[in-house]
Amino acid sequence: MTDDRTLRVALAGGGAFGAKHAAALRRIEGVEVAAVVSGSLESARTFAAEQGVGRAVASLDEVLAMDDVDAVVLATPTPLHAEQTLACLAAGKHVQVEIPLAASLGDAEACLAAQRRTGLVAMVGHTRRFNPSHQWVRRQIRAGEYTIQQMDVQTYFFRRSNLNALGQPRSWTDHLLWHHAAHTVDLFAYQTGSPIVQANAVQGPIHPELGIAMDMSVQLRAENGALCTLSLSFNNDGPLGTFFRYIGDNGTYLARYDDLVTGRDEKIDVSGVDVSMDGIELQDREFVAAIREGREPNSSIAQVMSCYRTLAALEEQLTAVPVA
Repeated sequence: MTDDRTLRVALAGGGAFGAKHAAALRRIEGVEVAAVVSGSLESARTFAAEQGVGRAVASLDEVLAMDDVDAVVLATPTPLHAEQTLACLAAGKHVQVEIPLAASLGDAEACLAAQRRTGLVAMVGHTRRFNPSHQWVRRQIRAGEYTIQQMDVQTYFFRRSNLNALGQPRSWTDHLLWHHAAHTVDLFAYQTGSPIVQANAVQGPIHPELGIAMDMSVQLRAENGALCTLSLSFNNDGPLGTFFRYIGDNGTYLARYDDLVTGRDEKIDVSGVDVSMDGIELQDREFVAAIREGREPNSSIAQVMSCYRTLAALEEQLTAVPVA
């Protein structure tokens, strides 16, 4: 049964993605951002004022104790994701957590078990499932008009210092495998409709200060024979972001976030694919709709678990080979 009451959502995380979610939630009818929490009460108050939210609090625990909060969106540092997801579910709150769900398979499995115990909506921010560009390709596949033969993906950033998307110092370190590769690993299986049966990875030298690999290469093969080649780097001094090339039996397409062109750089109009051109908004709309309709959302914890199992297998390969 659809529930049309105002849905009161709390937002945890006052950074770049917190701002994206705040803007997206404002555009969804019947949704109120009820409270925000950030790294400190001062930063939460600043963020709340910027985003037009009336209540800023000092901790997630305070949010979870609020009877008038129905759901929480977590746009917090990666190391907190699993712990905070578990806390939200234990408090009876529906939860959407930004990618990655966790930085280990054990923590991801614990979140899945908690969701199954509670029956609450628990969704992970695998935004590529919702970008209009990727939705357009998926529609061709589901209509039987297109079959993926290979995906060639580049995920490139210039992050030789520990800064976030706003150029501000981070209190945690980003990770090419558990964060950025997760987008592609999940999308590849989702778009091909076929489980990943082979996965290989190699990585470059470990950064002496950040303690992470700055370059990585991943190869995937789906059960239906489709291939994926993923190149990741924090050393790229050029256009930043992730660029997907779909090579299929009936055309080639390049997806850049919410934009799509053919292999010959001819623009494809994807403005009519969904109600918005903003992938984050579409992701948030799915979260809200699943809560109101009492159903499993696209990109639920259960649906993305195979991605995290693949990431764990890749991590085992990487740690087994010494690097400089």
